Amino acid sequence: MYVRQNQKNLTSAQKKRFTAAVIELKRNGTYDALVRTHDKYFVPDRDRKLRVGHMSPSFFPWHRCYLLEFERRLQSVDSGVTIPYWDWTADNSPASSLWADDFMGGTGRESDRQVMTGPFAYARGNWTVTVGLTEAHFLTRNLGRPQNPISLPTAAELQWALDDPVYDSAPWDSTAEGGGFRNKLEGWSAPKSEKWRNHNKVHQWIGGHMTGGTSPNDPVFWLHHAFVDLLWDRWQQKHPGAGYLPAAPLELGDLQRGRVIAADETMPPWDVSPREMLGHQGLYRYE
Repeated sequence: MYVRQNQKNLTSAQKKRFTAAVIELKRNGTYDALVRTHDKYFVPDRDRKLRVGHMSPSFFPWHRCYLLEFERRLQSVDSGVTIPYWDWTADNSPASSLWADDFMGGTGRESDRQVMTGPFAYARGNWTVTVGLTEAHFLTRNLGRPQNPISLPTAAELQWALDDPVYDSAPWDSTAEGGGFRNKLEGWSAPKSEKWRNHNKVHQWIGGHMTGGTSPNDPVFWLHHAFVDLLWDRWQQKHPGAGYLPAAPLELGDLQRGRVIAADETMPPWDVSPREMLGHQGLYRYE
């Protein structure tokens, strides 16, 4: 059993070990293969294909599997490394230590959004973006989107999602209006005055490479999703009687049949079901 820590509590040595392991995965090709996996399973509502990673009930268990795969790869480089998490309701400014030169580096420069600081700056020679639709080979960010400001989710916005006692609801996509923790935390379900909330809003606040299917090109992706994973734990503790939905495959004739994953169906590219991912006891814990 290992521990995932709040990034703000990491020592300088822990930050260095984490970034060094990430850079080694980039060097040996493992990292870009993981980015391609995320992009492949970034399937929007309008597609008729299976939706497993996003806009669907399996958002949480799929990303838990994905983070575990990344973490195992990191530990093959350095057995003492784990994924830290970033609480964006507390460390909610471009001045937070997360964005310092010794960790994630800061925002992009105004002219082209290129990240110029930190270990993932293109000029350092360790981080060339090769996966995605952008022509830029350098990592891009636009923290807070100054030209059209956006703020990170507040504790109240997060609580709004955590308070919903239902895991998810029909039609099991980004339009699910009948309530549901998954859609509220993923961030499609938002008041009419807002386009995004929670998880999605964080991607938009960071900007640059974090805004599309190839968002893991930015290593802060993993810290964001470790916090999302922790929040799933919090929701389960708050609503112990509520389980994963849909529990059984959808009925014949349901337009979403074959497009969303039920509790005991397996999630590609892994041979693992959501039910098998409902807990992580014995693997890791958060502190």
